[in-house]
Amino acid sequence: MAIMAEQCLGHLKVLELGNFVTGPYCTKLLADLGAEVIKIEAPGVGDDSRRKGPFLEDTPHPEMSGLFLYLNTNKLGITLDVTTETGKRILKELIKQTDIFVEDNPPAVMEQHGLAYGDLKEINSRLVMTSITPFGQTGPYRDYKAYELNCHHAGGEGYLLPTMSPDLSREPVKAGGLVGDSICGLSAAIATLAAAYSRYATGLGQHIDVSKQDVLMTMVGLEVVVMFANMEVVRTRLKHPALMPTPMKCQDGHIMVSTLTDREWRDFARSIGKPSLAEDERFSQWASRHLHGDEITPHIEEFIAQYSKEELFHRFQDRAVAAAPVNTAKDLAESPQMEARGFFGEIDHPKAGNLKYPTAPYKFSRTPWRAERAAPLLGQHNGFVYCERLGYDKRDLVTMAETGII
Repeated sequence: MAIMAEQCLGHLKVLELGNFVTGPYCTKLLADLGAEVIKIEAPGVGDDSRRKGPFLEDTPHPEMSGLFLYLNTNKLGITLDVTTETGKRILKELIKQTDIFVEDNPPAVMEQHGLAYGDLKEINSRLVMTSITPFGQTGPYRDYKAYELNCHHAGGEGYLLPTMSPDLSREPVKAGGLVGDSICGLSAAIATLAAAYSRYATGLGQHIDVSKQDVLMTMVGLEVVVMFANMEVVRTRLKHPALMPTPMKCQDGHIMVSTLTDREWRDFARSIGKPSLAEDERFSQWASRHLHGDEITPHIEEFIAQYSKEELFHRFQDRAVAAAPVNTAKDLAESPQMEARGFFGEIDHPKAGNLKYPTAPYKFSRTPWRAERAAPLLGQHNGFVYCERLGYDKRDLVTMAETGII
């Protein structure tokens, strides 16, 4: 009988040369599934996310960035200047022991330092290497720089977001937070796992070229199909918030309601005390409701404004009408649903202390998620990785630290 690893990916060793969100989020997903992830940071500087808030107690500190702490749980952390000859040699030593290498550096930089896939596969033919860039490894834009804001709009998603407003003249907007980078990290993780699975069948690794623009374009979905048919992506004006959801203002915030079927519409009309809306021929079917949306909206808004979002949420759900409150971070932290599922877990960090973190959005029956370690301090695991894994002694570490290699 085969013995299963304690965690799903407990057999995989991953090396990360990533920065900020996309690459680190990709490897965080692997680490949370049990892979051993070694994160490489620049000596004395570290990942850019260390300097991005929010900070604990609103005090900027490279070891107290909420973004860095979240993105790098369950990882080992080392420092290494891979632009030096010694640093490149050490990286290649690590590559020999690595199953997966994830990096999000400019293609020209990796090629310049002899760290492109063509160089590394000569060292480890089983290596799966995932490269994440704004526009991919090929094409006229491959060397262009872009942040999450730029990529989000380059992929077309920002242009569609004003569909949540009936004002078609509104300028394009970006989704909140760094969701674009996170989506790209998630896509990279899926592709990486597929290549790792293929490796077991073929014995060979491969290079994965992830373009953030490409990923974000796939999020547009149906609109891309329409674009190729009409050569135009259409912003759809929302006449009626219950037909195509838009936030509706209530006493303490907003709620989203969707009545995509005629049955939901009838039950929704009854739940707001307006059964006549469902019986009116103008509103009885989806297509006619869409045409007469302007006549329905005032009735809905008047009712919604009288109640709290929690009252409305339960009222509509009791009638099997799809509805959910527009939650704030505080709402989620205090959510009985999140508490029941144990979504937030405590992790103790040597500088930031004991904090609650989001855990994982899935539940395994045999290999549950667990917090193996907090996000690493800058260079925290240099001794373990360089001495125990690569055979250096402590004097070597002192010399490399003094010369800025680690």
